[in-house]
Amino acid sequence: MVDSEHDDGESENEPGPKDGKDKPGQGKDPPKDDGAKKDGDDAPPKRGPVWPWIVVGVVVVGFVAVVLTIIFAPTPRVWTDDAYITAHYATVAPRISGQIASVNVDDNQPVRAGQLLATIDDRDFLASLANSEAMLARDRAQLADTSASIARQPAVVDQSQTQNPSASAQLVLAEANQKRYRDLAATGAGTVQERQQADEQVQQARAAVDQAKASTEAARRQIPILEAQRAAAAATVRADEAQVEQARLNLSYTRLLAPLDGMVGERTVQVGNYVAPGASLMVVVPLDRIYIVANYREEALRHVLPGQHVRIHIDAYNLYLDGVVNSVPPASGAAFGAIQPNNATGNFTKIVQRLPVKILVSPGQNEAKLLRLGLSVETTIDTGLTNVVARQHDTTSRLTASPAATAPDSMPTATAAPP
Repeated sequence: MVDSEHDDGESENEPGPKDGKDKPGQGKDPPKDDGAKKDGDDAPPKRGPVWPWIVVGVVVVGFVAVVLTIIFAPTPRVWTDDAYITAHYATVAPRISGQIASVNVDDNQPVRAGQLLATIDDRDFLASLANSEAMLARDRAQLADTSASIARQPAVVDQSQTQNPSASAQLVLAEANQKRYRDLAATGAGTVQERQQADEQVQQARAAVDQAKASTEAARRQIPILEAQRAAAAATVRADEAQVEQARLNLSYTRLLAPLDGMVGERTVQVGNYVAPGASLMVVVPLDRIYIVANYREEALRHVLPGQHVRIHIDAYNLYLDGVVNSVPPASGAAFGAIQPNNATGNFTKIVQRLPVKILVSPGQNEAKLLRLGLSVETTIDTGLTNVVARQHDTTSRLTASPAATAPDSMPTATAAPP
């Protein structure tokens, strides 16, 4: 179309012959018209604008630069979505067997430490306590009797000793009579019978003296025996006291108390159930002590230290909370697995490990009361590119370990119900 229009234009502007008559052969275009047409065919086409290609190139180069910067440039913030909420919760289980008499809490109910959760039928344990107390009273009476015998024994020894002079005097008299009757028998003034009777009286007197001495010694040696009996009776009393205390403890175990503040969960007990020691009845979750476990890749922990600020995103509520790094664990998750990896056999494939970093939720955030165990979260630690290696080089303590607990956890003491 462009060439034809160009040819038509040239034909219209070309002047005709001066005489106004056509010569033979002038019906066709002159040669110069062919030349003009040829020049029009060889002309280059018009080019489009270049700036869109420049914009596309700049965008592509910028995108590649941003991706490479994100991948290779160090960043002060490390992020992971492999994180969840957890806590060290307490399992409520009986220490004795028996039938459940009452359940005083319901599912998902907040409880305070020491609050009564359930009770076990205590009639058998009341009877056992009464029996133990009766045995204790009997053995205490036996101990008192033995102690009284020990206190009386010195008087018994003195009583035996008072018989010794009388027996000795009888022996002296019998020996004197023996000598006298022997002399009379030798002169013929006494009879043989009298001499024999005198000899017999001497023997009886000597036996009486030996008996008195033996009685005194026996009474004296009875004191250690009585003391041993008193020790045995005292040990029996202590054993009975231990039995009474155990009976009281068993009676107190019929009252199941909340070990800490929290919320009741996973309740499986009902009135009338017969429970065995150690059987899980319910759990108490301390919602004010929950924390985050964020499984970071090992190379992401290069600048992580306890005390660094953490931004926590709660997926369930689409809200953000503040937290702080508590500690880096002593081992990766695979190290504590049931089947630990063994890289000493077969072909080796390096696998980047993850370490569960413990993150505490900062106090004073009312939204934190919405958190529950098991919820998925996303965590971002602001490391500030801290040089952990250099700081560890300058100290002998473990920088990534958790600080020591200020006060140990303790369980409330159960008291026996009044009979």
